[in-house]
Amino acid sequence: MKFALEGIILLSLLQASNGFSPAINSLHRNGSKLYSTNTNAEDTKTDKGTSSTSTSTNTSTSSTSTTTTVVRKPKAKPRTGVAQKILDYALTSPLWKLLLVPLARNNIVSTAEANGIPWEKSYQWFQAQEGPWNTNNSKTTFKMRNTLDTPHYPEYYKKEFHAYQDGNLSWNAAIEQELASRAVGARNFPSLGTDGEDAFRSSFEQAILRLGGAVPPGGIIVDLGCGTGTSTRRLGSLFPESDKLLGIDLSPYFITVGQSLLKLAPGKRMGMEDDADGEWVTSIERDERIELRVGDAGDTQLDDESVNAVNLSLVIHELPVDVTIQVCKEAHRILKPGGQLFISEMDFDSPAYAAQRENAMLFSLLRSTEPYLDDYADGIEEVREVLVHTFQNVKITAATGRHSALVATKGNGPVSRDGSAQDVKGVFEDTRFDANGNYAVDDTHLKVWESKED
Repeated sequence: MKFALEGIILLSLLQASNGFSPAINSLHRNGSKLYSTNTNAEDTKTDKGTSSTSTSTNTSTSSTSTTTTVVRKPKAKPRTGVAQKILDYALTSPLWKLLLVPLARNNIVSTAEANGIPWEKSYQWFQAQEGPWNTNNSKTTFKMRNTLDTPHYPEYYKKEFHAYQDGNLSWNAAIEQELASRAVGARNFPSLGTDGEDAFRSSFEQAILRLGGAVPPGGIIVDLGCGTGTSTRRLGSLFPESDKLLGIDLSPYFITVGQSLLKLAPGKRMGMEDDADGEWVTSIERDERIELRVGDAGDTQLDDESVNAVNLSLVIHELPVDVTIQVCKEAHRILKPGGQLFISEMDFDSPAYAAQRENAMLFSLLRSTEPYLDDYADGIEEVREVLVHTFQNVKITAATGRHSALVATKGNGPVSRDGSAQDVKGVFEDTRFDANGNYAVDDTHLKVWESKED
């Protein structure tokens, strides 16, 4: 889906050197509660994360097992009180829209251009293509041809996401999504410049594979909150033997732009030294396996147990917690036994994001373009608990220095809730931190005041 403009709007100079107390831990079901136990594990820190082997025992039935509670440092909470209320009010004022929102957009455009990503040329190239985005009154005409009109969208979806007045329901947001993605990738991996996004997304993909993510030959993948289909296309490359890839997004604008890009299949990447007159910010190959469809991730209308994998790539930080839980339950419903849910997301347990959230002013600036970021940061533990109580096996690991990847596997039958022997299968394995309590992947993100690496 749409990338958060993290780091572009923030002005924080804070850095945190330590995250949680040392441990690789597993969370096991015990009735309706979760408790953590240290496991015997050998850890090897790499530039991509931590590989580990762990053996879990059912401590609720074993009198000889030793349980050690992992004490985590409290997460940074948004400031409260009068000052915070004044700040929140200021960020909803016209001043924000007139001054700071254009500044935020100009900042990300300049970041793109500074890293060799031709934002304006790419935008103009797509705008010149035949489509409803370049006709008079295109928004009105386009809405008439789509089954989903603004009054029928969930209220949470009508917010002003990513500094766009119409949020995800606009042509500018849809056309610029892949341009912004390139810029965000360059900020996360600045030494790679225009290739930063490929490294950024590859970090999630490799983490998912390390966690055992797999799709059988002939399998069906559903990409929820697919935006214009960047993540859908990459899933097709990651799992070349899959039979079908279905991308679903609530925005008909994003879906239409994504469908057009698949048809146009720009083969020349703009901005490369050997092809400066290319077409788009990335090359796109036609893939007959891909279908992009307007729909609700929380109610896909797909049959029970009909797909092999469900993907959520940088989606759930844009949702209220209750909607995220519904989406995860919908994913479980449509997955076949043994099927998997992949989640790639921001990690507020990482030192980098935890430090940013410590500062009320700076975090308020970020969440002014991400309306549900507080919900996400506060509610992600609840979401994980639901996953552990729904899926048979849940694993999470660090993907970048401030993002994580999660794989949840659906069992072949109901998982016990009473602490019986079957219950040990419902394990949550967390390898984001090494044995010394350090986040397993170093943070390479640009400083907030930088547009590119020196």
